[in-house]
Amino acid sequence: MQASTNDFSSENKLGEGGFGEVFQGRLPDGQQIAVKRLSRSSRQGDEEFKNEVLLVAKLQHRNLVRLLGFYLEGEEKLLAYEFVPNKSLDYFLFDPQKSSQLNWSVRYKIVSGIAQGMLYLHEDSHLRIIHRDLKCSNILLDNEMNPKISDFGMARIFGVDQIHASTNKIVGTFGYMSPEYAMYGEFSVKSDVYSFGVLLIEIICGKKNNFYHQLDGGEYLASYVWNKWKNGTPLKVLDPVILDSYSRDEVLCCLHIGLLCIQEDPVIRPTMATIVFMLNRNYFNPPSPQHPAFCIQSRSGGWSTPMKELGSNQSTSKTVPSSTSDISDIELYPR
Repeated sequence: MQASTNDFSSENKLGEGGFGEVFQGRLPDGQQIAVKRLSRSSRQGDEEFKNEVLLVAKLQHRNLVRLLGFYLEGEEKLLAYEFVPNKSLDYFLFDPQKSSQLNWSVRYKIVSGIAQGMLYLHEDSHLRIIHRDLKCSNILLDNEMNPKISDFGMARIFGVDQIHASTNKIVGTFGYMSPEYAMYGEFSVKSDVYSFGVLLIEIICGKKNNFYHQLDGGEYLASYVWNKWKNGTPLKVLDPVILDSYSRDEVLCCLHIGLLCIQEDPVIRPTMATIVFMLNRNYFNPPSPQHPAFCIQSRSGGWSTPMKELGSNQSTSKTVPSSTSDISDIELYPR
């Protein structure tokens, strides 16, 4: 694999994430591949590496990236994936020039594909898999702009009858984490649903979740969307790029789903199966969304740890406080 990437040359580098670099390579038979090289200082150790290999090798779905092989020797850990030519969703979505390539029909196709892939992970893969780091940079796009969910280093397998679990080591990306996971280490399929909701809102608005709408009092994106929905002007949140291509019914459906996904109570959030039904217009009477999940804010008015970097695109790892006294300087404010 090292030879296929021209010895990991900078010219072949596709990108860099929390666990290492990704390079474009070519096998002797001419097949193009993407080689993920875990950095030696990466938080993803042998356990996470084996986790990703074992998970992805068993997963077969058109909206999941395919693992072709791996290499492990000493501190060198390499994963070979199918090459996905159009990079990741964030590469297009948050770039003022490239975002024009994502008209509404393309965005709706991407949303539907992500939902199908997540449904497969949660219910249809003979395993129940919680991704735990669903975000724009982990959605790859093929040559027809079909989405492929990637990066399973943080994923967890649930038992057939298992509903939720907890951990004292939080991994994921601020801004996409559900409140019960970020604060207490509790996660379930509904944690992924929350991340999907944030991702869906970003796709509609063309902005990152840490975007603050200064004209409306400095709200962050999800709060801004909620207030427009509540005030009866939801279409004002649309990315201007899609104003000449959007379907009103589809946009309103997606905004409705997004707000349901980021409800504070995990029980209220829909399952991925319900989301797929709604996107296929087979479900016409969804409940009305309420206030989205709480935002974490310090008494001084600024964002407090652990959510100070709300919406950042960097994966992180932290330990949950052992008692509520450890977070006494943080208050919860509904948006």
